[in-house]
Amino acid sequence: MPSPRVLLSIDYEPWFALTRRYDALRDSLQRRTLDGGFTRQALDPLLDLLGGARTSIYLVGEIAEWYPEVPEKIVAAGHELGLHCQFHRPLVDEKELNQDLNASAGWRAQYNVLGYRAPMVGISEAAYPLLHQAGFLYSSSIYAPSGNLHRKNGIWELPVSTLSLRQRPTQLNAPRHFSTRLLAAGEVPYGSSFMIGLMPSLILKILEQELQAGLSPVIILHPYEIVRPEKFVRLLGRDLITHPLLLPFTLDKSAFLKTLLRHFPVSPLLDYIEEIRLRKTEP
Repeated sequence: MPSPRVLLSIDYEPWFALTRRYDALRDSLQRRTLDGGFTRQALDPLLDLLGGARTSIYLVGEIAEWYPEVPEKIVAAGHELGLHCQFHRPLVDEKELNQDLNASAGWRAQYNVLGYRAPMVGISEAAYPLLHQAGFLYSSSIYAPSGNLHRKNGIWELPVSTLSLRQRPTQLNAPRHFSTRLLAAGEVPYGSSFMIGLMPSLILKILEQELQAGLSPVIILHPYEIVRPEKFVRLLGRDLITHPLLLPFTLDKSAFLKTLLRHFPVSPLLDYIEEIRLRKTEP
C-alpha cells in the first residue's frame, strides 16, 4: 500500500451552493451575479494557505466559464483538478447526470480531468458506467471507512472517510451519503466538513490514529469555510433559521486546515490511486 497520508479535497463551489435555495436557478449569468466574484477572489488566498501542499480541487464547472483563470491557477499551482458538477444541485438522476457531464466535457478535456465528486456526496450505482464513458478514472462520491478502494463498472471509487464504530460494512453500494441511516449503522462520517466544523480537534486525533493504522483518510472542505465571503453569515441568515444543521458548514475552518498542513502529510486523491495502480502492475 502507498505510504499513509491525508487525502485532502476541496469541493470548489459558489457560497450559495450550501443553501440549496438556488438549485432551480439555471441561468448561469444570474448565478454568476449571485456568486458576486467570490469563487474568483477566494482562490489566491486559498492557494497561498496551501503553500507547497498539493490537494484535489473538485470544481463546479460553470466557475471555469465565469472565470477561466480559476482552473488555470489550480493546475499551475500543482493541484489535481476534478469535477464536482457543471452546476451545483443533486445529481442522482441518471439522465440529468449525463446532461451535466456532457455540459462539462469541453473544459474537462482541456485539463484532462480524471476525478469526480458528486454534489452532496450523493451518487447512484447507475452513475458509474456514465462516468466511465465520460473518461473518468475515479470517483469519490460515497462515505465508507478508510482503506476501501473499489472498482465499479470501470471506475475506481475512493470513499470519503467514516469511522466504523461497529463491524466494518461489507457492502458499499451507492448511495452512501451523510444520513441518519449511515449514523444508525455506526459510521461517523468524519471526512465531512460538517463533522470537522463540529469537532475539529477530535477529527485531527482521528486522522492521526488512521495514519498510524496505515490508512489514508479522505476529507472534504469548501472554499467558503476557509476564505470567508463578505457578509456570509448574514446572507445565510434565513437559511440558518430554517435549517440549523447548516451551521457547521458556515464555521471558519482555516485554523483546522493550517494545523492539518503543519502536522500531517497530504496529497491529492489521484496520486494515491495512481500509486496503487502502479503497484498492481509491478511484477
